[in-house]
Amino acid sequence: MKIFVIAAPEERARRRAAELKAAGQPADEAAILADIQRRDERDRSRAIAPLKAAPDAHELDTTRLNVDQAVAAAIDTVERKKRQNLT
Repeated sequence: MKIFVIAAPEERARRRAAELKAAGQPADEAAILADIQRRDERDRSRAIAPLKAAPDAHELDTTRLNVDQAVAAAIDTVERKKRQNLT
């Protein structure tokens, strides 16, 4: 089973800025967002192994989830798939 985890770039930038600040490092959220957007575009458009979900992957959007909720959602996805395979 494959799970393709995504989150909105703005949320990823907010999370990264919070991590840096918690570590006592400076964090420019706008600069972090711009970097994430550039990296995402580069990763999606590269010729070899572009970043994209596999056709059979389940997409998990963690934009509005905290870590515990994201893990629980991933486990739920796996459990649902296991139940489907038993029937």
